[in-house]
Amino acid sequence: MIQQRFSLLRSPGVVASVVVLLLALLAAVAPQLFTGQDPISGTFEPLLPPSGENWFGTDAVGRDVFSRVVYGTRESLLGAAIAVGIGLVVGTVLGVIAGTTKAEALIMRVVDVLLSIPALLLSLSVIIILGFGTTNAAIAVGVTSVATFTRLARSQVLTVKDADFVEAAYASGASTASVLWQHILPNSRTPVIALAAMQCGSAILQLATLGFLGYGAPPPTPEWGLIIADARDYIATSWWLTVLPGLVIVVVVLATNHLSRSLRKEA
Repeated sequence: MIQQRFSLLRSPGVVASVVVLLLALLAAVAPQLFTGQDPISGTFEPLLPPSGENWFGTDAVGRDVFSRVVYGTRESLLGAAIAVGIGLVVGTVLGVIAGTTKAEALIMRVVDVLLSIPALLLSLSVIIILGFGTTNAAIAVGVTSVATFTRLARSQVLTVKDADFVEAAYASGASTASVLWQHILPNSRTPVIALAAMQCGSAILQLATLGFLGYGAPPPTPEWGLIIADARDYIATSWWLTVLPGLVIVVVVLATNHLSRSLRKEA
């Protein structure tokens, strides 16, 4: 296993993905290491093009776009972590219940209904109920992934619970809770964790979409989707306001997806 992990580092794509994600995490934790500009106050001339002082230019009110993108990393990554965590925990619990109890039929019918609803429509419906904001947007995105985690967890539990070592554990007098915790869950977690890694990139995109539509963080909070939304009226004259933040989102999502796929292949 250790040799497999080291073999991943021989791939230039994996190394580049790791570097991108490490930089994103560092920007989320300590954004002041990347920029000294205030992401909220406009201290420059509006709509300045990219330069040595303002790497991504300035927006319509004179704010440094690069500093807003850097500080927006925290909002986007934290929201993605909350969303994936909700989907992982709730979906796994429901999947285990469906795979081990008579509630399977009811749970899976609810899962089928959730899967039939487009993710964006479902997340918008949840936000309307909960209200706007980064945390509520993250919860809404997490709800859209619960059904996927539930179905995968259930399939893994159904596969593992018929294995010989599980039957041997029951034969030795182990309780259902003990077998579930010590045997079924540990042998079902790898595909579920791999799915969680895959969902990170999707969550970032969904949160950016909700922010762009105005359902995420309120202005003037630096958030990736909101940054692009604020710049959409200036696409024809100030291309950098949308293109450069958009490229950052694309690079981070591609890095996340590439690394998760590589880890899934090695699992």
